[in-house]
Amino acid sequence: MSTLDNVTVLPKANVYFDGKCVSHTLELPDGTRKSVGVILPSMVTFRTGVPELMETVAGECRVRIEGESEWRTYGAGESFRVPADTRFDIEVTGTPYHYVCHFLPAE
Repeated sequence: MSTLDNVTVLPKANVYFDGKCVSHTLELPDGTRKSVGVILPSMVTFRTGVPELMETVAGECRVRIEGESEWRTYGAGESFRVPADTRFDIEVTGTPYHYVCHFLPAE
């Protein structure tokens, strides 16, 4: 994804993990939400409320989803899904990880 058209950007940033992750919430005309953000080199744990699709825009990360023992690596142009009400660990080393998080309808 290179652009997001016809969106409303909420101007207040979402700042997590002492500034290691910063994102902005986007609202689309149909009411769906997304966030666009960056994670600086670190290891952090997120918890989902709804299913999410994490799309990698730039950089690289390693991810381990709750219940899985394996870490998986994702780079630019790749994405991963996280079920609702699930924790996932994400590790970024080197360059910052840029992403678009798509909040999906409940399954």
